[in-house]
Amino acid sequence: MTGTRAVIGVDVGGTTTAAGLVGADGGVLAHLQAATHGRGPGGALATLLDLLEQIATLAKGRGIEPSAIGIGVPGTVDAETGIIGAEAHYVSELAHVPLAATVNRRMGLPVFVDNDVNALALGEWMFGAGRGAASLVLLALGTGVGGGIILEGRLVRGRGGYGGELGHVPIDFDGRPCICGGRGCLKTYVSGTDIALEGSRRLGRMATAPEVFRLAAAGDAVAEALVAEVCAALGAGLAVIVNGLNPERLLLAGGVAESLRPLETRIRAACAGHAFAGACATTAMEIISLDKGSAVRGGAALAHYEIHRREGARA
Repeated sequence: MTGTRAVIGVDVGGTTTAAGLVGADGGVLAHLQAATHGRGPGGALATLLDLLEQIATLAKGRGIEPSAIGIGVPGTVDAETGIIGAEAHYVSELAHVPLAATVNRRMGLPVFVDNDVNALALGEWMFGAGRGAASLVLLALGTGVGGGIILEGRLVRGRGGYGGELGHVPIDFDGRPCICGGRGCLKTYVSGTDIALEGSRRLGRMATAPEVFRLAAAGDAVAEALVAEVCAALGAGLAVIVNGLNPERLLLAGGVAESLRPLETRIRAACAGHAFAGACATTAMEIISLDKGSAVRGGAALAHYEIHRREGARA
């Protein structure tokens, strides 16, 4: 495999960190993962560096010289400097860490860092379900809710790195309290964490989000009512995206999105109840499945995107 072009893609999660060697076509040539806090609280950076060194050793053994590293992390990031912001969700020890510079010193390669859902959106745009689209929004529905926005071939980051924080679109001005300090955010109705919390409260016992969906499918009235609220809330949130951005592709991904697949018709109807008919007709919405390579492909796509963007800026 000597001469194979590849970059290293990394996804730092609250539970698991994954690193992969990714070819120019998006193929994952090698994949490793480890518990983010396997070394104990505060060990996320050490885990990341260990995985990178292991991937680099694998690459060397195959005669591959990676050209760059792309890293997706939960929370806000200054993508120009590679410094993690204050909102480092689930990996608080990385807040304010100059991650790009730290990894560059250890690995000796160009390093690019961004929000994990931004990276995932780039991965689907370059290599996956959004390939060829001029504009794309990816809404990740999992433990939390995040978004990645690509318009006319450019990733929308916003002035302070908050572009794409679609989980904090308010859909109920006097609704449930959110971790951001606001109330009624989309996240509080459709994230796996919040579905589990509300399901546990209503059922009178501990319940996970997948269990709530299973109970609803089996006809449990309490679970059915909660899932109906999830569909209505998500439809309202999607209408904000469809009306406000009218992207060519709107992709829903993550564990909650998978659970909602049998209810896609209901979600589309809820969205259509709030959005312009023409906007709905021109935005193709799809629930997509992710595999274990999706996140590292996102990190790799981030590296490709940034190299191209920065070379263009210098031209």
